[in-house]
Amino acid sequence: MIQIMDLPPGLTHYLVVGALLFVLGLVGFLARRNMILMFLNAELMIQGVALNFVAFARHRGNLEGQGFVLFLLAVAACEAAIALALILVLYRTQHSLDVSLWQNLREEGLEPILDEEPLPLSPLEEKSPSLTVAGPGPAQPEETSHV
Repeated sequence: MIQIMDLPPGLTHYLVVGALLFVLGLVGFLARRNMILMFLNAELMIQGVALNFVAFARHRGNLEGQGFVLFLLAVAACEAAIALALILVLYRTQHSLDVSLWQNLREEGLEPILDEEPLPLSPLEEKSPSLTVAGPGPAQPEETSHV
């Protein structure tokens, strides 16, 4: 078993940074309800794993880690395209990126999970501010009554 203290200083630093990236991504993924932020945190976890693969490959002196990272980046690019398309389609139907609103995607027979507090309204749902009129308004045509 590899002890952390037995590793060269450069490798240890890369492994710590990769682990920090992964943990930050995991915490962000579990703490957020916004689909885009969850997606970005999943990408952060992938980059932390990729950094560890490259560090170990460099330490061992072979190209297996770099080859696996190239495959990992190709899969991440495909995942990004599919995830962004899915986010756009779901936003068009629900008008929100809150994952708790997408209960209709659950399997049949599973109870929905309801949150205590909803997310704030998106800018499209909020009313835009209006300015008060600074002078007389435009003249309105008079209506004539036909009796």
